[in-house]
Amino acid sequence: MKIGFVGLGKLGFPCALAVAMKGHDVMAYDIVPALMNKDPRPYRETGPDGEEPLDPYLARSNLRFGSVEDVVAHGDVIFIAVQTPHGQRYEGVTRLPGERMDFDYRYLVHAIENISAAVKHETVVAIISTVLPGTVRRHIRPAASPLLRLCYNPFFTAMGTTMRDFLQPEFVLLGVDDSETATKMTTLYTTLTDAPVCQMSIDSAELAKVAYNTFIGMKIVFANTLMEICHKSPGANVDDVTDALKKAGRRLLGPLYLDGGMADGGGCHPRDNIAMSWLARELPLSHDIFENLMTARERQTEWLVELMCAYDLPKAIIGYSFKAGINLTVGSPALLLKAILEERGFRVFLYDPLVEGTERNLSKLDPHVFLIGARHREFRALTFPKGSVVIDPWRYLAAQNGVTFIPVGICQA
Repeated sequence: MKIGFVGLGKLGFPCALAVAMKGHDVMAYDIVPALMNKDPRPYRETGPDGEEPLDPYLARSNLRFGSVEDVVAHGDVIFIAVQTPHGQRYEGVTRLPGERMDFDYRYLVHAIENISAAVKHETVVAIISTVLPGTVRRHIRPAASPLLRLCYNPFFTAMGTTMRDFLQPEFVLLGVDDSETATKMTTLYTTLTDAPVCQMSIDSAELAKVAYNTFIGMKIVFANTLMEICHKSPGANVDDVTDALKKAGRRLLGPLYLDGGMADGGGCHPRDNIAMSWLARELPLSHDIFENLMTARERQTEWLVELMCAYDLPKAIIGYSFKAGINLTVGSPALLLKAILEERGFRVFLYDPLVEGTERNLSKLDPHVFLIGARHREFRALTFPKGSVVIDPWRYLAAQNGVTFIPVGICQA
């Protein structure tokens, strides 16, 4: 099938590559010309089975690039993977703002307008971008040509494993309002994955996407609440508690995101909770649970700050990407922790070899209180300066002579 992609960022590019690898004729466009190439990306991304780097896939891919007019003329189905951003205050790396905002749909509407200006025949356009319920109805359809057959088809991917998650999803979410478009999209997905297609209205699919993301945030808040309880309860170990809960597959769902550690992060989950909090106020809902989740996220991060401040030593955060094994910092809970420390007047030493691309010998530093902000496997080999305190929310580092290790979630009393 002839497929078009508009948007070649951290989501669009690996997914366009994955579709091309499945034998489809893919042409892609981005408003930033420098992104229209097969050069390795500066962020970490693995192949469909966890392989890295992606260079071999890029080299043998038939992925092509062209203008938006070329892509529209080429594609039987066009995926739109452009950003729907929040401002930096809504990324979860600073204190929670008092006001709430919807996502910024200007880029998405602009993409629809450009496609509409170029389209000559009926074309299926699948919107991937995260939006709130009612967005297609209120913002996209008024800007779309009648020749566009719109559907909402967001992906459930994580940065660093986008290709694998796209090709091996739990399910395919398809929001569609006409049977012909549904048939075409379902046929396409039979060539990409064996996962079931979950079909519903566009409005329902918009809600399902943000509900999925915010549910993950809820699980993480709950797990971190258990971690704090265990940290303050003699004889309790949070990993024992969460390991037991993970075995309750019939009633408590799956085990992912149910480990005590740092707060939820990334480019989707914190901002989606904040956007849903805005929606809760707009409707209005009887209670804004999303506000509760983000407040809990912030206060749990502040509790880790309190653990650091119990020691009269300079403060350091080791690992400030938003999760293990990746070099992206968007929505990083470690950066929220840094902001709270700076708010209290501390100057914070930051180090992340994945983000910075360099290695440092921490043992040559003066003693610090170190907090492990991201569970990078590389940190197992770190040597900390004697006299330091290491606060480990992940409970995975081995003890070292002359260094005090605090495994968060295991009471030391």
